Amino acid sequence: MVGGVPLTTESTQFQVRKTYERRFEAGSIIFEQGDVGEVLFVVISGEVELTRDGSPGRRSVARLAAGEFFGEMSVVLGEARSARAVAASDTRLLELDGETLEAMCVERPEIAIRIITRLSARLIEAERRLSALGVDDLLRPIVRALVRRAEVDPEVGVRIPTTLRSLAEDAGLSLLEAHRALLQLLDRKLVRLVDDVLIAQNVESITACLDASA
Repeated sequence: MVGGVPLTTESTQFQVRKTYERRFEAGSIIFEQGDVGEVLFVVISGEVELTRDGSPGRRSVARLAAGEFFGEMSVVLGEARSARAVAASDTRLLELDGETLEAMCVERPEIAIRIITRLSARLIEAERRLSALGVDDLLRPIVRALVRRAEVDPEVGVRIPTTLRSLAEDAGLSLLEAHRALLQLLDRKLVRLVDDVLIAQNVESITACLDASA
C-alpha cells in the first residue's frame, strides 16, 4: 500500500515492470545519506529507521512502520538522499520508480491525495518542532559548521563556500532548520550572500552571536 491505499493486482491496471518487493534483514542498510535516489519505498512489513549525520554525530529522525513511505523527495526533486535508511527489523519493502509512481497516481488519484496529505503532515510536524526549538538550538550547530568551512580572504574577510543541503548535513539539522538558522544570521547581518558564497567580516563576528544570546 502507499499512504494507506492497498496495491494489489486486482485493484490496479498500471504496469509494474519496474516495481518489485525487496526484503531486508534487521540492521541492513537500505540506502546511505548522500546516495543518488531514483526510487521511493513503501513499508509492507517491519520497521525502517531514518538517521542523519551531522557534527553531533548520527541521530534518528524517523521510525516508519507498515503503510508508510520514504525516499520520495529524491524521486520528486532528483536530489541526493538526505538521510540513511536502515531496516530496524526484518523488513519487506515495495520499491517504486518515478515513472511507476506517476502511473499509479494517474490510475488511482486517491494515492496522490494520500501522498500529498502525508507530506503536508510531515511539514506541519517539522514546523511544530521548529517552534519548540529556541533560536540558539539552531544557531549553535550552524555556526560551528560555518566556522569549519570558513576561508580567510584578505579582500572580503571570510568566505564560506557551501550549499544549504551540505550545511544542514554538517550541522545535523533538517533543511528547514538550517534555513531558519541561516536566515537569523542574514537578518542580523552577520553574514551576507554574494554569488552563492557566504561572506562574513571574520570568524569572531559569527561566533559572537552565541555569546550575546547565552
